[in-house]
Amino acid sequence: MGEDSVLVARRGDATWITLNRPERRNAYDPEMADAVVAALDGSTRSRAVVITGAPGAFCAGGALGNLSAPDVTSMRGLYRGSLRLFDAVRNHPRPVIAAVNGAAAGGGNELVVACDLAIAAESATFGQTGPRVGSAPVTGATNVLGVQIGEKRAKEMALLCRRYTAAQALELGLVNAVVPDEELEAAVDAVVAELAALSPRYLEIAKVSSNIWWNAARDSFTNGLGMLVQAIGSPDMAEGAQAFLEKRRPRFPDPDA
Repeated sequence: MGEDSVLVARRGDATWITLNRPERRNAYDPEMADAVVAALDGSTRSRAVVITGAPGAFCAGGALGNLSAPDVTSMRGLYRGSLRLFDAVRNHPRPVIAAVNGAAAGGGNELVVACDLAIAAESATFGQTGPRVGSAPVTGATNVLGVQIGEKRAKEMALLCRRYTAAQALELGLVNAVVPDEELEAAVDAVVAELAALSPRYLEIAKVSSNIWWNAARDSFTNGLGMLVQAIGSPDMAEGAQAFLEKRRPRFPDPDA
């Protein structure tokens, strides 16, 4: 991983964290997830934190390159890296804003779920990919997302793997606002300015208090990750990943009797 896979810049009252692996649509591996966690840990003096992606995508979730022939240790590291990243967003003392500038897919969509606020460019898209690629979205989309957009809609997103436009994400309640692409940074800056006028101490109290549903779902996260680890190397994982890499429709085996 290059040293610039995560870019960190202080802009006024906010720290901007940019996922910078455009060649893989800003998908993260464990090292990149840890770099984002370190950037979050180093940004507590800001009034807000913004997470965005390098041009071309917001975040395609966990890097899928090795799933067709997975190594258990590396896959366990990727799963745990995702949870560390999402927990770091939730446990950060400042509001964390997702500036969704492109596709938020799989773990990238769950990153939006984890953020406190989300503003999307009109061209952004959203959706889960797990059951299509040999995985399941157990760190947000199968649990906390139901609180945000309603259980039936969350199950639709997690089970059917549909793609949603920014306008649809706004209607669902997954994002707070949608703006023209060229106005995304200005819109985020305006929200940062609103936050900067408020008490950071009491914003932190409000954020910690709002984590009640996230905290309640932590057992679901860890149980789900445990099941994913047990499924590493399964025929469904291998076929889903290979189909994804070959850009074809997967041919999953029939369910067990």
